[in-house]
Amino acid sequence: MTDLKQALVRRALDEGFSQCRICRPADIPDAAGRLAEYVAEGRHGQMGWMAERMAWRGNPEALWPEARSVVMLAENYGPAHDPLAILEQKDRGAISVYAQNRDYHDLVKKRLKRLGRWLIEQSPGAEIKVFVDTAPVMEKPLAAAAGLGWQGKHSNLVSQEFGSWLFLGSIFTTLELPTDAPGADHCGSCRACLDICPTGAFPAPYQVDARRCISYLTIEHSGPVDVALRPMLGNRIYGCDDCLAVCPWNKYAQIAGEIGYHPRSAFLAPELAELAGLDDAAFRALFSKSPVKRIGRNRFVRNVLYAIGNSGCADLVQIAQSLAYDPDAAVQDAARWAVMRLRAADGEASGSGV
Repeated sequence: MTDLKQALVRRALDEGFSQCRICRPADIPDAAGRLAEYVAEGRHGQMGWMAERMAWRGNPEALWPEARSVVMLAENYGPAHDPLAILEQKDRGAISVYAQNRDYHDLVKKRLKRLGRWLIEQSPGAEIKVFVDTAPVMEKPLAAAAGLGWQGKHSNLVSQEFGSWLFLGSIFTTLELPTDAPGADHCGSCRACLDICPTGAFPAPYQVDARRCISYLTIEHSGPVDVALRPMLGNRIYGCDDCLAVCPWNKYAQIAGEIGYHPRSAFLAPELAELAGLDDAAFRALFSKSPVKRIGRNRFVRNVLYAIGNSGCADLVQIAQSLAYDPDAAVQDAARWAVMRLRAADGEASGSGV
């Protein structure tokens, strides 16, 4: 099995994965308790699926009792640009790095399936199941248990080799492969990820309250966002990279080798004025094969209008006003809020003699 594991790691790298490590399904004994506490406190917000199938989600052994090993794969998607710089361009939108091109679910899953088929070919009779963020699998604790890195104070995986920019996938198998040592925590006294969060989404180190997380608010949350939180969204229209981008371990980060993760020009600081005018067909065409497509036109334009309201650009008032009677109630609400914000900002500027 040692020879097979070594061959598996080599094959994983040949397939395009950045790292491959192995753990047992039983190696995250604290996960179920942490998940139950998280849900009980309501920190999952509208993500009701997190409260479902909790016996599987918190215990990989229950998910597939026959599994003996979990092959954890990491794929680097490091950006060539500074994601925080886009936040200064107020008339443009900031889309999270992971969503600036192809949907990683599609790319990672294809690699996982190819690697899984290879593994079965090497061990006839072995069984596998592949997962990439679409099943009740807690990838981050498993990745840490397998030694891909550690869960930082922002709760995301951090790697000494790739910083915070990693996609995760897993192959559960009936094979009993040699395991790797778990990742050690190297956050130390650093608070960079906690302190940069615009909404204060971290109640404590290693804890996150989704209800205040900008990624959750712009992607998972349906309907109007709390008025008190809207100004904190800035120009983030899909996701947020602040806590990832500020991590000091990114000094070792590498630019993604997969061209499908390199940003499309249309997704790198797009103009808010153009995005606000998207109808459903235009939205679907623009974001074809992109993760952004899953939230739909209405939620996306809602986010764009919040960004317009935060822009301070008086010339965007008319665009926001044109959506004040949009068929979608959340878009209507966001448009009227944006108009109010821009007029208030223009009035303050006029009053100060600017």
